[in-house]
Amino acid sequence: MTVHFIGAGPGAPDLITVRGRRLIRRARVILYAGSLVPKALLAEARKGAKVIDTAPMNLDEIIAEMEAAHRAGDDVARVHSGDPSLYGAIAEQMRRLDALGIPYDVTPGVPSFAAAAAALKTEFTLPDICQTVILTRTAVRASAMPPGEELETLAMSKATLAIHLSVNNLARVVRELTPHYGADCPVVVAWRVSWPDEIILRGTLADIRDTVKSRAITRTALILVGRALAPSDSGFADSRLYAPDHSHVLRPAPTPKKVRTSRRRA
Repeated sequence: MTVHFIGAGPGAPDLITVRGRRLIRRARVILYAGSLVPKALLAEARKGAKVIDTAPMNLDEIIAEMEAAHRAGDDVARVHSGDPSLYGAIAEQMRRLDALGIPYDVTPGVPSFAAAAAALKTEFTLPDICQTVILTRTAVRASAMPPGEELETLAMSKATLAIHLSVNNLARVVRELTPHYGADCPVVVAWRVSWPDEIILRGTLADIRDTVKSRAITRTALILVGRALAPSDSGFADSRLYAPDHSHVLRPAPTPKKVRTSRRRA
């Protein structure tokens, strides 16, 4: 018996990994985050599987279901949205399972920031513009941010920011980032990215609040900030990776041709 923590991806049911889908099909017990995991994935469950929405449950209740499955010898598919390593609250579940001696493993999923980049047809790390992506959030009702991880501190890097769980805190995000990124810095708010009703809003730090308010987006949205989000014709340099004069172990520099000289007989 094993508890399988599975990243369901950002929303589109075909963005789950092959492994994750296989584990869901085999499990006798499925615990899923009902507010964010697409119902289409539950259709993959085997006949007679016990399927439980954990949205209204607390940690003790979730662990109790895992314990019951362990006693019965039934595998559990614990399905989280996106990738479970990001704001998935799996660490506390795994800590409980360790204490109980219940085996588990983790199957990664497509994170929302990667799905957003695909929807935008953009790259977050552009030569001479930005080579760093920071995944973060702000404190609203959830856990406080540790010292040193305040937005003002992270903004000093000028990195591309992927700010989770913070659309209700957008006024503060704009206020704290504008001095570092500039009011004209591109911003994207991606709501339910990859779902059929996906909304992608573009703007700048100066106007994104009004744009988001006009669409009444209050949850399940990712905020992206950074100069790499500018249009593709914004003048960034080509990567050196494919430059004709750039060589590496798989594309060695051409060997100089030897020049043949002829000798004349005396």
